[in-house]
Amino acid sequence: MIEIKKLTKSFGKLKALNNVNLNLAQGECIALIGPNGCGKTTLIKSILGMVLPENGDIIFNGKNIKNDNLYRNEIGYMPQIGRYPENMTIGQIINMIQGIRNQQRDLDVELYNSFGIAKMLDKKMHALSGGTTQKVSATLAFMFPSKVLILDEPTAGLDPIASEILKDKIIEARKKGILVLITSHLLSELENIASQIIFMEDGNLILHKNVEELKSDTGQSSIAKSIIHILKNKVA
Repeated sequence: MIEIKKLTKSFGKLKALNNVNLNLAQGECIALIGPNGCGKTTLIKSILGMVLPENGDIIFNGKNIKNDNLYRNEIGYMPQIGRYPENMTIGQIINMIQGIRNQQRDLDVELYNSFGIAKMLDKKMHALSGGTTQKVSATLAFMFPSKVLILDEPTAGLDPIASEILKDKIIEARKKGILVLITSHLLSELENIASQIIFMEDGNLILHKNVEELKSDTGQSSIAKSIIHILKNKVA
């Protein structure tokens, strides 16, 4: 689905991505984790075409994204912090994104309904809490037919009920064969959601493993304990 070959990106003296190679398959929910500054955001933005690497290639469905802008229509993206025009209402934002995506039909309105967005359409973005803004971002990410979903800290700021609704939606998307890339600082949030783990550090790919394989290799019962085990042994 997405093949990443020798991807390298530097910001001044900081090497955000160092010769990263990955194969990301359809129907997987892949958790992208690592400490702050490890390269997660740069990798995501490179896939989205928001950052241009110095070297390497990103192949999306067999086609190099350097020669194609339309591939982004196949991606649903939920940023960590949604930034929208503050004086626009929720309804105006949704209409605007529908216009940009040029799609009015076959919309997935499950989150729209579950989050009660219809009752808030006249609210302006500047008046929303962080959690409500997250609900808008999640609704927009899932609204349009996509082959890939990129979710950056999707449950941050959500109340427990909304968080569970979103997690169920992520699981449903994976069952439909959608490739889901998700970042989270809360490793416990990834349990029962992620099927694979990518761990990065200082721009380097440390591991990319199936969750069950990771647990088996480390002898641990959870993703969090497995990662802690790896880090402790690395230090030792």
